[in-house]
This record gives sequence, structure tokens and C-alpha cells, in this order.
Amino acid sequence: MAEEIKTNTNEEGAAVPSRHFIEQAIDKDLAEGVYDHVHTRFPPEPNGFLHIGHAKSILLNYGMAKEYNGKFNMRFDDTNPTKEKSEFMDAIIEDVKWLGADYEDRLFHASDYFDEMYEDAVKLIKKGKAYVSELTAEQMREYRGTLTEPGKDDPNRDRSVEENLRLFEEMKEGKYEDGALTLRAKIDMSSPNINMRDPIIYRVAHMTHARTGDKWCIYPMYDFAHPIEDAIEGITHSLCTLEFEDHRPLYDWVKNECEYKNPPRQIEFAKMYLNNVVTGKRYIKKLVEDGIVDGWDDPRLVTIASLRRRGFTPESIKMFVDMCGISKAQSTAEYAMLEYCIREDLKLKAKRMMAVLDPVKLIIDNYPEGETEYLEVENNKEVPKMGSRKIPFGKELWIEREDFMEEPPKKYFRLFPGNEVRLMNAYFVTCTDFKKDENGVVTEIHCTYDPETKGGDSADGRKVKGTIHWVAAKEAVTAEVRLYENIIDEEKGVYNEDGSLNLNPNSITVIKDAKLEPELGEASCYDKFQFVRNGFFCVDSKDSKPGAPVFNRIVSLKSSFVLPKN
Repeated sequence: MAEEIKTNTNEEGAAVPSRHFIEQAIDKDLAEGVYDHVHTRFPPEPNGFLHIGHAKSILLNYGMAKEYNGKFNMRFDDTNPTKEKSEFMDAIIEDVKWLGADYEDRLFHASDYFDEMYEDAVKLIKKGKAYVSELTAEQMREYRGTLTEPGKDDPNRDRSVEENLRLFEEMKEGKYEDGALTLRAKIDMSSPNINMRDPIIYRVAHMTHARTGDKWCIYPMYDFAHPIEDAIEGITHSLCTLEFEDHRPLYDWVKNECEYKNPPRQIEFAKMYLNNVVTGKRYIKKLVEDGIVDGWDDPRLVTIASLRRRGFTPESIKMFVDMCGISKAQSTAEYAMLEYCIREDLKLKAKRMMAVLDPVKLIIDNYPEGETEYLEVENNKEVPKMGSRKIPFGKELWIEREDFMEEPPKKYFRLFPGNEVRLMNAYFVTCTDFKKDENGVVTEIHCTYDPETKGGDSADGRKVKGTIHWVAAKEAVTAEVRLYENIIDEEKGVYNEDGSLNLNPNSITVIKDAKLEPELGEASCYDKFQFVRNGFFCVDSKDSKPGAPVFNRIVSLKSSFVLPKN
């Protein structure tokens, strides 16, 4: 559920939103002169696409910089070349810009600072605060201890400064194989915080880096690199998710022992969790590799690229993040709340068009043969300034198959033999007959129309209970439409007992012959519309071609989300 937005009152007695704990911390730092400005950053590792959870971090870090007229950096933490790809970097840059986080010319990489990181490691060795270890990974785990038992000192912990400098230089020169030696911080093997038990800060890794090539065969660990990056860039407030709270003592240790002046402050906030979605990179990677989805931007996923392709807007994502709130308490939001946000954003932006997804022919027997008239229709009745358009109407139309029944149940008010309904924005029609094929499937519905009901109202005041939408058959555009459901089987949960994903076999329905208003045939990528009675739709950016758009359903019109009361 959404976090309740608490309010205070100003001097005039007007309600104002209370400030969340990060704003309060920044206010205090500025008031006490700890910093005289605010400088934040977003530091993703380019080893996959960003997802909805990352949107919270992007918007929070950027939002704080903007709120305090400060600076915002975009920085890639590219310290692990084996998992990083330029494809991921390009996607991340596009996502951040799309969300509106303007970093101007402030794009950086951890690899920009490899020389400084190496010098800082040398400084720690000279201070007796780091040493070269020969322990294997297995031995390292054995010596580390447990949550209830302290660790044991590394046999190499008391090497001389001179020997550590020599070995570290030889590591840099490539004299050792991967994993043979590591550089460890010398802190406290009995610390109750396992992160402080002489963590590894450099490892040998003969890898070609996308930006530095083969210059380095040793690479810094994230916990060592991150505070140095923040300090070099002049970050004041390093805002990160709650799992880094236990790493904060190490963050502070590194920046202090490396003697950075006016160092950054790390503040943690709760992640944003969404029920019944897949966000884990290894799971998405497997879905992509197994061909279950058509890429990291498949509209059934919740990567930012997927949401953009499906038709979500930056404004809807921001609304969702705002509703979830900023706190230290972990909470989980329903996907229905995200759907609520996109409906709220699009309902006053999107044109309301007619599209028939499961078409059956409707023939108006008494309509003049060969005649086409054009009816004026409002683009969005709730927004008069969006104007109107003219749509064709003729003898033959397409209607939804579900809008006709041969033997209807009670309270079915659409077409059936003898019943009169309203064709939306057009005329009253009365069903007179229908035809079936050899399999009993209805192929044609026949009716007559009342010319005196143009516009959908009768001169004699008679009422009809049913209104159906339609598309003129002669001018209709045939297009592919994709209806999406959650890729996870929500009744069974996200994971099976063996850890695999519980996939929904009906997560996508592809309609090849939907019949649409002619204007929709010229729609461009990312154009968004409300299809009357069927939901909000967006032109797919990947598979659409000029004059042949493919439409993704963003969300249906029905909502299961109830807005919490303040």
C-alpha cells in the first residue's frame, strides 16, 4: 500500500507536506555548516538493465540535488569488466534521461579514478592499514568467522610495509594469476560487523576493460572504490539503499583513512519492492537467453526500458515513486498501484479512439449503398481543448464479437435479435438477422438504422441501454495488437520450490487482425491512445514500421487499486 503522506501547517495555517528523513538530514547538515551545498549521484553497475526499483534511487538523488539547487552526477561503477557491456551503459543512459534526471555534462566512470584508487591503496599499505594476503577464497571464508564467532587473523596480516608494497606492485605488474593474491584492509577481525573483518579491497583479475583496455590486471572492490569515487567527485550526500547500511562503517573507514577532506555522508533508504514481478538480473538474463521474452525491454518485464516500451510515462513513474514514499521501513507495493498511476496520467492526455480487437461484420441493410459520411467526434470529452476529429461511417462496420449474442442472458444490453442499441457517436441500430458459418461461428450481423438518431440521440426521446463502439469496414486499418498480463503466475507466487520462476503461460495475447480507426494507421512509436472500452495502448517502438504500427496494451481501464485515505 502507498505510504500515507503526512502534513504540517505553515504560518498561514495551510497544510504542507512534512519533510522525509533525508531532507531533514540534509537540512541539518546545511544549517550546521557541514556542507555549504548539495551534490548527489546515481552510480549503477552496467551489468544489466535498470528496473522500477532503480527509478526510486534515480529520482531521489536527482530530486535532492534539484530541490537544493545543487549538482547531480551520473556515474558508472565499472569495476567488474567480466559482467559489463556497452549495451547496458547505453540503455542506462537512455533510462536516466527519459526519467528526466538531467546530469548535463556530469557523466563519470569509476575507471576514471583507477590511478587514484591505486595510490590510495599504496597509502593504506604505508600507514600499516592494508596488507597482501595469500589466502584462497575458501580459506578466506574459513578465517572470516560467523555472525556469532569472531574471525581469525590472516597469517599474512603482519607482513612488513616494504614486503606489502613489493607484492602489491608485483600484483599490478601481472606477476600473479587470478585469485593468487589479494589486498586486504587491516581493520578488526573480531568486529561484530563482518564487513569490517579485513575486507578485500583489491584482487588480481586479468581482464580487458572496455575503457582502460589491458592497463590494469588488478581491480578495486566496490566497497573500496565507491567512497573514493564519491570523495573525488565532491559528493556531499551518498544516498543508497538499505542493504548498504552495514557497509557504512567501511565506507567511512575508507574515506577517513584515505584522508579525504570534507568527505561525503552515506544515508540509506528502503528499496521499492513490487509484488509478483521479476527484477533479478540473473532471472531476466535467463528469460532473454531462453527466448521467453524478446529482450531486456520486453513489455512484460519491469525494467525501465520495458515500461517505456509498453507505454508508461516518466510522470507516471514519478507519481508511483512519490506514492511509495521515502523511508527506512521496507514495504511492498502492488502492481495495481503502478497501473493506477499510468491511468491517472493518461486519462487527460490520450485521445479516445475506437478499435475493434475481435471483429465481426455489422451490415446496416437500410443504409445507402456506397455512401460514406464523416462524423465529428471529440478526442477526449474530459478535455475539450483537445478538439475533435472526423471519422468515416458507412453501410458495413466492424464491431466487437462480444457485443452480439444470439441468446443473451438477462441484463445483456448489447446487440441481439430484435434489440436496439446505440452505435457510439453515430446512430441507433436494431438487430434484424445474423449469419453463421458451417462451424456455427457468427460471420455477419444485420441491422437497420434510424437516420433521425444521428449523434446518438433520438428525436422522440426514446432510450437505449446499450452503447457499442465500431469502426467503418471500408476505411479500417488492420493492425497487430498485443495484450499483456503479468509474466508471473500471481496465484502461485514468483518462485517454484526449485528456485525457478513461476511463469504465466498466458502472459501475452497477440491479435493480428484488429480493426482500427484510419488515423491510427499513421501513429508513430510511443504514441499513446485510449482504445474505447479496451484500455490504454502505445505504439511499440521495436516492431512497428511506418504505416504499420504495432500496439501494446499499457493497462486496461478497470482498476483494482483503492487510493488510501489520508
